[in-house]
Order: sequence, then structure tokens, then C-alpha cells
Amino acid sequence: MSFYEQVASQYDEWSSQATEDIDFYVELARQSDGPLLELAVGGGRVAVPVAQATGRRVVGIDSSPAMLEQARAKAADAGVDLDLRLGDMRDLELDELFALIYCPGRSLLHVRTWAERRQVFERIARSLRPGGRFAWNAFAFDHKVATQLDGHHQTSPAPHVNHYDVADNRIDIVLDSGATTSLWWATKNEWLGLTDVAGLEVETLHGTFGGSELDSESREYVFVARRP
Repeated sequence: MSFYEQVASQYDEWSSQATEDIDFYVELARQSDGPLLELAVGGGRVAVPVAQATGRRVVGIDSSPAMLEQARAKAADAGVDLDLRLGDMRDLELDELFALIYCPGRSLLHVRTWAERRQVFERIARSLRPGGRFAWNAFAFDHKVATQLDGHHQTSPAPHVNHYDVADNRIDIVLDSGATTSLWWATKNEWLGLTDVAGLEVETLHGTFGGSELDSESREYVFVARRP
């Protein structure tokens, strides 16, 4: 079983501290006059509140069937309309244009190479209405955090170890069962380059979901870009 197939039932606990982004993406959705799409929708942690707040259908794409099952159950319990689809964001191919596409939870870091990320950004740009927005967040690498976590076994929410490969810009999260997921971090300039080559324009870049200026103390990139 893959990493997310194994942790799907525990993912709410895994992401229990990730709450600040929900209001941010909800507000962007409220401002968007048109269809909404969430990439890496997972268990619906953000998509369900977005659908509740807007009263609109949210299309959600994820590569994990088990996570999509969690999202379907949450949508049913909440009485909201999620159009959930199994797929890989690198192969994004849609038959409608969206007013807002967003990718929360640092999920773009699962895309390994710059070339693959470029493909994702270009496909997103083609899937946006003129004036439509693309929003995402990703951590800024912090060597102090890496030192604290690297190689240390953690028991909650599922027993696992984080391993850092600095040369490859990679973090491996390894469950005790051996199932592994990896994150490849990127710099601010890499994100800006991806935005540029996709033909998008950066609208805002902050260091927190509350809108704080990005500075030397920031540990999160919070981007909103727009299709001209």
C-alpha cells in the first residue's frame, strides 16, 4: 500500500495543526466568480469548508483513492457538492475553465523536478479563465527544523521517521511499515520562475496566511498568481 493509502484514516490527526490556511482559501473562493478547483484535495480538509462557505461545487483532484474516499464521506456528512476525480496534477486536462485553482497543504512539493512543476504550472494556466487566480503555499526550508526532525522517530499520528537529503532538496517521510512519501522543497526564485514561464503574474506573495510581509523570519510562501 502507498503512503497515503495507509494514512488516509489518520490524516485528519496528521493535519490537525494545519488550520490557518482554510480561511485564506475560503476567502479567495468567495472572491472568485466562477468554477473552483482544488489540486491534491486529499480528504477534503479545505474543499469541504470552501464548498460550505460558497454554496458552490468544488472540483477536487487527487492521486490517492483512499484519500478521495475520505473526502466523499466528509462531503456527504456536510451536505456539500464535491466533484472528486482520481488523477495526477501533472496530467491536468480539464473541459472547463476555472475562476480559482488552488493547491493547499504544500502539496506542490510532491512534484519532484522543476520540469514537472513547469508542466503543472502551464497546465494550470491553460485551465484558468482570463483573470482567474492560482493560489498555493509551500514551506521555506529551515535548517533548524531539519536538524530537529532528521532521523528522529515520531510516534504520532502514525509511527514514522523524517530523513533529509539536502543535496536533492528532499525530505522522505517513512512510515514504520516502509511506505514513503517525499517532498522536494524550492526557493522563492524557483516559484517565481515557474509562475513566469507559465505566463502567470504574481498578485501577492506573503509570509503567512494572515498577509504578513515575506521577510527573513518567514517560513512559508503564500502565493496568489493571476492569468492576465
